[in-house]
Amino acid sequence: QVQLVESGGGLVQAGGSLTLSCGASGRVFSSYVMGWFRQALGKEREFVATISRSGGATYYADSVKGRFTISRDNAKTTVYLQMNSLKPEDTAVYYCAAALIPTIRDLSSLHSEYDYWGQGTQVTVSS
Repeated sequence: QVQLVESGGGLVQAGGSLTLSCGASGRVFSSYVMGWFRQALGKEREFVATISRSGGATYYADSVKGRFTISRDNAKTTVYLQMNSLKPEDTAVYYCAAALIPTIRDLSSLHSEYDYWGQGTQVTVSS
């Protein structure tokens, strides 16, 4: 069992930056592939970014590539999402998630492969 708690959301103007954090407790954090997803009002939850167990590999949705950076600190059992050049369309509830997938794979963008989810943190970007 893993408990995930996000923080760092808020209101920011377009073009601004925010950094989200997700602290984990429970089983060994480094065993999990981590991901960030988001859900805008009235829309389905969508993939944002994922990071491998060691932090050496990352993968992003096209909509955030070049603007967002995912990272992790296994010693602090925390994953981060640095968001720059924010746009109004980035407005959503952001969720971090942890996946126990076969070690032959390092990353996952599939919602269904994630086993544990945080409660979410609201990010609002004003125009």
